[in-house]
Amino acid sequence: MTLTDQSTRIRDGEELDASVIDQYLKAHIPGLSGTPNISQFPGGASNLTYLIEYPEQEFVLRRPPFGHKAKSAHDMGREYRILNQLNAGFPYCPKAYVHCTDESVLGCEFYVMERVKGIILRSDMPAELNFSAEQTRELCKSFIDKLVDLHNVDYNACGLGDLGKPEGYVKRQIEGWSDRYEKALTPDAPTWEPVKAWLREKMPADHHKPGIVHNDYRFDNVILDPSNPMQIIGVLDWELTTIGDPLMDLGNTLAYWIEAADPAPVQLMRRQPSNAPGMLTRREFVDYYAERAGIQIDNFDYYYTYGLFRLAGIVQQIYYRYYHGQTQDKRFAQFVQMNKLLEMMSLQVIGKSTL
Repeated sequence: MTLTDQSTRIRDGEELDASVIDQYLKAHIPGLSGTPNISQFPGGASNLTYLIEYPEQEFVLRRPPFGHKAKSAHDMGREYRILNQLNAGFPYCPKAYVHCTDESVLGCEFYVMERVKGIILRSDMPAELNFSAEQTRELCKSFIDKLVDLHNVDYNACGLGDLGKPEGYVKRQIEGWSDRYEKALTPDAPTWEPVKAWLREKMPADHHKPGIVHNDYRFDNVILDPSNPMQIIGVLDWELTTIGDPLMDLGNTLAYWIEAADPAPVQLMRRQPSNAPGMLTRREFVDYYAERAGIQIDNFDYYYTYGLFRLAGIVQQIYYRYYHGQTQDKRFAQFVQMNKLLEMMSLQVIGKSTL
């Protein structure tokens, strides 16, 4: 069994014309020969991701979902620019080669980047890795190190100073997610009113040193070296990246971080092996981040609660589509229960908080 992330057959209705792709790439990337084989990576609920295989080189093509016209939600040019420029300060970004704005080629904008071939951890640690608890702990620390490195990138030196507005970032996130949640509310969903009120009341000042915010930093978005799985060689999924408060980004990451001691219902939400023997707890995660970043974090309850609320907003937006019959995907039927669980977790954090 191979541990490297594998592409599969292309889903019906999402096919690409190999001859069109071949002609375009050979006109923009020198040295290609032969006919490409095109397959699709099965993951991802947003942009579509394809593997383009030539005899001497492999690429990844990213495009918006078919039929989707809201460029702001699937901005290929923005993603391409981030990859193309951030790589200078954060070498774990895949290199971007070409951005096509001519929609006559595929019917949409798209971009092509290098394929970083490696292992991506999903829900559970693969038995084939045979990691000890000590090795798992070191990998976890390396995962946090990369986040600290990202937050310390000189985004102005990378030419990304206009990527976002750090002033007022915390307030915009709280207000923005409150508004999005209210618009996605269904009669069977919790209102989150006590949590929203607490987030507004306890809102901290913006971080003194804004940084690049990934906004979706999880283990299933990092790539491990197949020859040395202890080493992270790539970070994926930059479509939500902006400039803002790094502690808000840390809160987003910790909202997904289900640890071994969490109760069984919470374990059902886990999508990365954060519960494996050796993985840091959330408290240890925050302490190690603070140590590596050289800062003191006294009020992490706030950022963690924000992360849980934001995650509930994402979950509820998906459930709203299911509730109103806009999607028939049965996986989404239980998302309202996940939302209720996230609210319960948030209220427990608030109940114990000293803020």
